Amino acid sequence: MAHGQLNVVLCWHMHQPWYRNGLDGEYRLPWVYLHGMKDYSDMAAHLEQHPKMRCVVNFAPVLLEQIDDYARQLSAFLKNGTPMQDKLLNLLAGVEAIPQDKAARAELIADCQRCHAPTMVHPHLPFQRLFKMIGATDESGIGSQRFRCSLAYLSEQYFLDLLTWYHLAWVGQSLQELPAIQRLLQQGSEFSTADRRELLEVMRNCLTGLIPRYRALAEHGQVELSMTPYMHPIVPLLNDFENMRCALPNAPAPEATHYPGGEARSRWHLQRGIQVFEHFFGMKPQGVWLSEGGVSEDAVRLLDAEGIRWTASGEGVWRNSCRLSGYDGADELSKRSLFMPYQLADSEVRLFFRDDGLSDLIGFKYSDWHARDAVADFVQHLENIAVFLNHDAPNQVVPIILDGENAWEYYPKNGGYFLQALYSALSDSEHIRMRTFAEASELPARPLPALCAGSWVYGSFSTWIGSTDKNRGWDYLVDAKQTFDTVMAADTLDKTQQELASHQLGICEGSDWFWWFGDYNPADSVRDFERLYRQQLRKLYEMLAVAPPTYLEQTISTGGSNAENAGTMRRNT
Repeated sequence: MAHGQLNVVLCWHMHQPWYRNGLDGEYRLPWVYLHGMKDYSDMAAHLEQHPKMRCVVNFAPVLLEQIDDYARQLSAFLKNGTPMQDKLLNLLAGVEAIPQDKAARAELIADCQRCHAPTMVHPHLPFQRLFKMIGATDESGIGSQRFRCSLAYLSEQYFLDLLTWYHLAWVGQSLQELPAIQRLLQQGSEFSTADRRELLEVMRNCLTGLIPRYRALAEHGQVELSMTPYMHPIVPLLNDFENMRCALPNAPAPEATHYPGGEARSRWHLQRGIQVFEHFFGMKPQGVWLSEGGVSEDAVRLLDAEGIRWTASGEGVWRNSCRLSGYDGADELSKRSLFMPYQLADSEVRLFFRDDGLSDLIGFKYSDWHARDAVADFVQHLENIAVFLNHDAPNQVVPIILDGENAWEYYPKNGGYFLQALYSALSDSEHIRMRTFAEASELPARPLPALCAGSWVYGSFSTWIGSTDKNRGWDYLVDAKQTFDTVMAADTLDKTQQELASHQLGICEGSDWFWWFGDYNPADSVRDFERLYRQQLRKLYEMLAVAPPTYLEQTISTGGSNAENAGTMRRNT
């Protein structure tokens, strides 16, 4: 590490949960392929255009598998006409007919409004006009179910154009430069079967190339690739519900006292995740971003057992852990000791804690700024940290960690102006040296006597446990796991059936179900996820040849508020 330069690690976390009904059913939500052709593609392109830029890109293995599956399904359709397992894609391709039922048509219109209108609808006048024709937008551009005309009077071409424009709006800036996309944008309406097929070909090529592009960036040494446990579970909560207590001592817990066999399940997610990561990237990850930065001492021991070099979490966990460890509060108040790796006793894993403020500036604030001003402000913050540290700490490093996909639709041009300016400034700076966590793991680590279990959201697990709806979700999962254990012990399933059931259980153990339960999230998103969660649990019971409990017919949570950034990210302040 060069003396006189501030070491900075920028880590982008890429994650989507399992959206299929069961292991191989229909995709119930389209976010994998939509973010694939918008965000994952653009993020790779920005790095390719700035070869001096260094960063970490973290992938959830469940996302990698779904990207690969979508690429295969699109290829099979384009080659053989094989229907895909995604409703929107089949409608766009003409495999599935436009519905005649008014309720189904209203649902399709609502599906095509699932984007941030100011940056994804309003810039495209033909797209905006399609909504205005039927009065389906209000002053803010958010969808309404009050229509100016009967949906029965609309032609099929109207809906085909709407579908085409919706997918064009999700095409990333790097793909918009392609001649095929340019032609479709200029054409604007009356998209034919051939036009839509051309769009599907662009989407197929994009998704097919995504994983190889990131692998190439890693092989060239520009990017460190890391992973999250397989289906994105909250490992500390699987291990022990008591891990919620350090940060939430008085919160109500699930009725179940623990998740049975949780540590073995956590180990399964880690080992399965490593297998998937190695399959796609040809290497073992050196680092694991535990889902939602959810760390605990028992979780770190699991990483040690797998030979993992580093993990990371948020500033709230660092503060709680420093207090628990008896460190001098003055140093923690100034954040001076935030900017260094930590290490538990009898552990080889390096622990990093992100600067929440810097990370949230990108995730929540800079989207409203001019890119030049935002980058100047960000770099000034880093230079202030460098002056504050005075380069007197031999192990100084500033970790910045945030979602790599959810913020950009709130930025002009999908964050293109901002990221181009940011990467140029960071990679060319004389005062900043971009590093990876693997490199920073070579720095001397500060001993950490005690780790207070928590996540990068508020330093606790309150987003996933400790309230009525979330606890009910856990109790349902515990019931399912107990049934799973009973069936496994009875040995009534063959080996293949057992492995499939274990995989389905892994889907149910994902963190996203619990994230969305609660009245502070948008009702539409809560409805989508809680329905799919109950479907996944029912599917598990069916695979175990056990009748699903009747309570799975009842709604767990309804939501109701309009969360910032559609509820996909949370501030820490």
